[in-house]
Amino acid sequence: METTTGQKNILGLQLPTDPRWVHLSSISLEAILTDHAWCEQKAATSCISLIQRYSDKQRLVEDLSPIVTEEWGHFRLVLAELQKRGLKLGRQRKDIYVNQLMEFEKKGANENERFLDRLLLFALIEARSCERFKRLSEGLEDNYLRQFYRRFMESEAGHYHLFIELAETYIDKDTVRSRWKEWLDKEAGVMNSLEVRGDRIH
Repeated sequence: METTTGQKNILGLQLPTDPRWVHLSSISLEAILTDHAWCEQKAATSCISLIQRYSDKQRLVEDLSPIVTEEWGHFRLVLAELQKRGLKLGRQRKDIYVNQLMEFEKKGANENERFLDRLLLFALIEARSCERFKRLSEGLEDNYLRQFYRRFMESEAGHYHLFIELAETYIDKDTVRSRWKEWLDKEAGVMNSLEVRGDRIH
């Protein structure tokens, strides 16, 4: 199985992005930038929701507060890129990838299990986003866009690590690692089932 250098060890993802995805994205630039913009917007609101729900967890509040600002700044950067290229921000689409992952969250679980699953879900989305941005930073013909996505890749990697660290701050590490392995297995199955499309980040 092909992987980018060190990627499997860094992110843990079991299934790399199909190489065709970058080419498809390059010919669907308006769609991929639109989807990217909405992904950043949803990331910001997801962090706000975590802060609201777990306001008693001081480190979580302190660590995620600047991420809200950063993610919203990313939304504005992608929006500016659309405008610069004379492209329009399209409508937000249904995110099949995320919706399928959300089905894996434990139903009827206790509060700690729900909290852990929420953090690991967000970590996984950030990890896949990082992997996708890495693909774009290496495979696009447009040099400016390669650099553009390189910055996003580095940011997403930091967010992925933060969600894992927060999980290990509040939950036993062995429990986190065991459940994380289950999430990685689930994500590989989801990725394998999805059609390769160039109009979406996930």
